[in-house]
Amino acid sequence: MSTNQTALELGRLLRSGTAGCVVGCRVNQMSAPEFGGMVRIPIDGPQDLQIYGLIYDIHIDDDGLVRQLITAERVEESTIQDNRVNRNVPVEISVLFIGYTQIRKVYHLLPPRPPLTLDRIFTCTPAELREFTSAGRFGYLRHILRTENIPTGELLAAHLQMAAREHHQAGNPGWAGSATRELITLLRDDYPSLMGVLGALADTDIQFRKEES
Repeated sequence: MSTNQTALELGRLLRSGTAGCVVGCRVNQMSAPEFGGMVRIPIDGPQDLQIYGLIYDIHIDDDGLVRQLITAERVEESTIQDNRVNRNVPVEISVLFIGYTQIRKVYHLLPPRPPLTLDRIFTCTPAELREFTSAGRFGYLRHILRTENIPTGELLAAHLQMAAREHHQAGNPGWAGSATRELITLLRDDYPSLMGVLGALADTDIQFRKEES
C-alpha cells in the first residue's frame, strides 16, 4: 500500500537537458526517492507546465572524510550518523523525462523546454501518477525503451509495480495487463530486449487478472 499520499520535495536541479536532469539532495532526504519512482518539476509561467520523469539512478559520492573513516579500525555509530546527517554528503538523483502537463492536459512527449538550475522537484502523489499513466496509449514508455545506458528492464519493472499497485487500489486492476501488452507490441522486433523486460516483470509482485495472463 502506498504511504506517499502527499508530494514531498526531493531537492533542486543541478543540471538538465532535453531528455532528463540530475537533482541534488541531502542524505537525510533519502527516504523519499525510490528507483523507478515518478517525480514532477513545476515550471513557473502562465500555462501551469509540469514536467514528469522517472528516477533511474541514485548516486552517492564519497568525500575526503569518508575515505578516512573507511580505513579506520573502528568507527563509532555517532560518527557515522554525524557524517550522514550533519555533513553535506553529496547525493545525485538522475531523472528521465517521460512527458509533461500543460493547462491540465497530459502529453507523453518531451517537455518544450528543460527546467532550470535550482528548480525544485517533487515526488508524485498517487493521483498524479494515475492521471499521467492512464492518459493516452502508454506513449511515455517509448522514452524509457529508447534510452541507452540505463537498466531498462529493472526500471520498467519498478515503475509498473508501483503504478499497478496504485491503479489496483483505485479500482483499475486491468492497467498492468494493458501496459504489459503495449510493451510486448513495442518490443516485438527486439526479442532479446523483450525477454529482458518480461524477465524483470516476472520478479515483481504485480497481480495480473486471469484473463490477462
